[in-house]
Amino acid sequence: MYEQVSHSLLNDILNRIKPEISDQDLRHFYTRLGANFYGLHSLFQTLYGHKEDFAEQAQKLVETMAMQYIKRPAQLRQLDLERERDYGWFLSQQWVGMALYCSGFAGNLKNLEQRLNYFQELGVNLVHVMPVMRCPEGSSDGGYAVSDFQEINPEVGTLEDVRKLAKSMRERGILLVLDVVVNHTSNKHEWALRAKAGEKKYKEYYYTFASRNVPDMFEQSMPEIFPETAPGNFTWDEDMERWVMTVFNEYQWDLNYSNPSVFIEMLDIILFWANQGADILRLDAVAFLWKKIGSTCQNEREAHLILQLLKDCCQVTAPGVVFIAEAIVAPVEVVKYFGEDAVIAKECEIAYNATFMALLWDAVATKNCCLLNHSIKNLPVKLERATWLNYVRCHDDIGLGFDDRDIQLCNYDPVEHRKFLIDYFTGKFSDSHARGLPFGQNMKTGDARISGSLASLIGLEHALEHEDHQGVEHAVKLILLLHGMIFSFGGIPLLYYGDEIGTLNNDSYRNDPYKKGDTRWVHRPSIDWQKAELRNSPGNVEFEIFSGLKRMISVRKEIEVFADYNNRELIEISNPHLFVFNRYHLQQPQEQVLVVANFSDRPQHLDLDNLANWRNEYRQLVDLYRGESPEVFKNSLVIPGFSFYWLKEV
Repeated sequence: MYEQVSHSLLNDILNRIKPEISDQDLRHFYTRLGANFYGLHSLFQTLYGHKEDFAEQAQKLVETMAMQYIKRPAQLRQLDLERERDYGWFLSQQWVGMALYCSGFAGNLKNLEQRLNYFQELGVNLVHVMPVMRCPEGSSDGGYAVSDFQEINPEVGTLEDVRKLAKSMRERGILLVLDVVVNHTSNKHEWALRAKAGEKKYKEYYYTFASRNVPDMFEQSMPEIFPETAPGNFTWDEDMERWVMTVFNEYQWDLNYSNPSVFIEMLDIILFWANQGADILRLDAVAFLWKKIGSTCQNEREAHLILQLLKDCCQVTAPGVVFIAEAIVAPVEVVKYFGEDAVIAKECEIAYNATFMALLWDAVATKNCCLLNHSIKNLPVKLERATWLNYVRCHDDIGLGFDDRDIQLCNYDPVEHRKFLIDYFTGKFSDSHARGLPFGQNMKTGDARISGSLASLIGLEHALEHEDHQGVEHAVKLILLLHGMIFSFGGIPLLYYGDEIGTLNNDSYRNDPYKKGDTRWVHRPSIDWQKAELRNSPGNVEFEIFSGLKRMISVRKEIEVFADYNNRELIEISNPHLFVFNRYHLQQPQEQVLVVANFSDRPQHLDLDNLANWRNEYRQLVDLYRGESPEVFKNSLVIPGFSFYWLKEV
């Protein structure tokens, strides 16, 4: 869009641009910059137009993008061009992901490269390597307290190792996902150390205050993220003799995005990692980017403007790279992180579907789908060119942030129901065999979240200990059922490393003085590769889970209606144990797959007469996952306990 004021500024910027930039071949860069500059200028002016050095900062912004474009490898520039032509490439049903800690999965980056055949064996073609940037020992928050954004933790490797890994993955058709922690730094980061030393420039990179007056005003409306281990949102720093905003932990200093220098620094870091070969960048804690007195300091409008500006800038320099929003917030808020444009994701193309994850766990505990069926209706429709990341477990805890109104619609008391779930998954409920641990307990409210590996939460650990063969069978079926849902719901399914072989809780974290206070380490395992070899031996749990998921992945990739184009229809039924939805082809409505899940341990039935809009009674049903026809009795579909179907008429 041509607009005189913004393009006049752009002309001034280009006339003053450094020779080391202007002397380069920047044809594609200039084309994208011109096309995007009206939006770039509008956002940058809205956020920082009141600053005296606005023009200088705008110059620096463009030069930062240009320098990273110049540094972008030729192979990645070519990939940008291909993905610009196929702009919805990430919506395909072909993508199946796995998230992992490099140290826990393979020890280091070189070994991870040697394990790429494992992903190919399973069918995984998107790998999220969780934070590998340099962090202080003992105060790392699992890699999310970064002390140097452009250096790798020496225990896992070097930048060259990252580049080699990215190249090997590209050659095998595997996408690389890397984290950028955008909300905060470690208190050992150079910026923080220089702030401690009294440098005014770097004090302004953070929120620091000489007295408690302003912090106390913030505290009136800000919730506590970790009330048990990190109460409050401010920490006194002895070196500066000032209070510092530390929303997550006292060693994680929140960045001040009202300072344009901070924005440009973080943009440079994002583009740096794009240039190392990342296909997707996961932006951590995006809901917290803007702080405002009198608010919760989450989901503020300015946080969205920052993400829109980051996206516009990335589309100029590295348009083949997409963003994941790590925003674990209410459904009505999370969809805003796609952007509020009618079609195109203008913030992050991908967002975590934490609501679906938590509802699946509620169905596991209650053995019915009442809350799942009620609450999933509240999941707003996403943008056409955006998608969900669906998962069963991840490196973090399981939150229970269900809407109280939905809980009441199921005739549960909200407080009592959450208490039941906590008791169930920590094994305190009489009929539960779960081995979870509470996380983030709030003694004031009784709230807590849940830690634990998938296998241990589902009861597999208990069943193996007690040689309960039926319990083992039920646990394996539940693991496959949960994955059957995230593979078919719509979006990119993301496995968590170790779940594909039934890895149990790892209690060794209790012996580590730096980890023992954080129960999330119980489900951050080190893979036992000797045990993993059992995936090749029938008769073992590892084989049953791995082979089941391998088949599921293979079949999913062949089902075109599982691509994510807002082509899902929830189906209301009377049986509370069942979760049913239809996936259909937008251009060919007759192409449909009916997904039916039974969260009860007993067989259930579904009256097919109630699905008249879906089924032709003269055609046979086939379960695509198993490759066989399901049992039908008097026109009622029979679904065995803890089972699911992907049904198609043939």
